[in-house]
Amino acid sequence: MADPIKRLPSLPAERALKVISGRWKAIILYHLFDGPLRLSELQRLMGEISQKVLIQQLREMEEHGIVHREIYRQVPPRVDYSATPLGLSFEPVLLALCEWGRQHAVELDEVDRLADCPVEAPRRQRHAAQADKVRTTAGA
Repeated sequence: MADPIKRLPSLPAERALKVISGRWKAIILYHLFDGPLRLSELQRLMGEISQKVLIQQLREMEEHGIVHREIYRQVPPRVDYSATPLGLSFEPVLLALCEWGRQHAVELDEVDRLADCPVEAPRRQRHAAQADKVRTTAGA
């Protein structure tokens, strides 16, 4: 197999789009932003994706350095997938794409056809805010 880096375009914007292209890659990363997941957990979270496509997308993302696959030598074998630091750096880009998609729908008067964006704020910040709320409520 050819080196995946050699197949990437030299124009940075085109390179970025090629690395994240694919119907499921952004959603896979979204789920990995919170931490490692097993293949079955990812498939359960994503519902509509087939196992074959999920594995294919994960392999491509691993080749491009945005997902890490950890194999645990145990019986039965366990494999966890996690976002690398490079993959985690995609979070603000995903937020920006989501916001641009909303603006686009507004401009074309298609807001009624728009689904909720799965990422509204960085997940780690949301979880921290939820934890603060729980602590505040528990202390009251």
